[in-house]
Amino acid sequence: MAGNRQESPQRAGFRHGLSKIAPMIPGVIPFGMTAGIAALEAGLDPMVGIAMSVIIFAGAAQLVAAQLIGDGALPLMVVVTALIINLRMLMYSASLAPHLGHIPTHWKATTAYLLTDQAYAVSITQFVHGRVDGPKQWFYLGAALPLWVVWLFATALGVWLGAAVPPAWQVGFALPLVFLVLLVPVIRDRPSAIAAITGGGISLAAHDAPYHLGLSIGAVAGVTAGVIAEIALHRRRRET
Repeated sequence: MAGNRQESPQRAGFRHGLSKIAPMIPGVIPFGMTAGIAALEAGLDPMVGIAMSVIIFAGAAQLVAAQLIGDGALPLMVVVTALIINLRMLMYSASLAPHLGHIPTHWKATTAYLLTDQAYAVSITQFVHGRVDGPKQWFYLGAALPLWVVWLFATALGVWLGAAVPPAWQVGFALPLVFLVLLVPVIRDRPSAIAAITGGGISLAAHDAPYHLGLSIGAVAGVTAGVIAEIALHRRRRET
């Protein structure tokens, strides 16, 4: 009988991941819509704006890339800045490696492409505590794939809304607001506050730097300041 059919481990893992990521999905929608609007504000074709979400699939990097393109930055600077913003993905990948390092290459490629802050946070929490139903890669897929689908739909909706809104409305003000929403929750201690203040301050001070390097300089300075502050705090704790 169909009612007695046992659920496969793959399906159980996917469903478990989906249940854990579900509360976070509504928060992705306005972010994705802003990415679509930002692409239009930068003067990109609507299809190019949607293609950015398919190819890049990195919210903060997409927003910054759109802004730099709109400001006329060199393509190399757009790419370098996006890479700097996504450097944290290296740490995420290293952290996931003990749990997913054994999976086949096509699974690794899929995992890397779908990696986001939310999917990482949900997955590593469950992996570390051993609370995963089914294979870990299927749990990860259940957490990451819905975010990708929602992100694409939200971006397309943002592109549609951006095209429908008269240019005089100037909806580009939403971009800094989105970054503030992203920034505030991650400032949890002194090193993160120092990194945010340093990065933001130096970005403003270097706004007129040649080749639109201001944002990249600010990002590097913020990361450096945060690392130094973290090391200093760690040493102080060891001495006390």
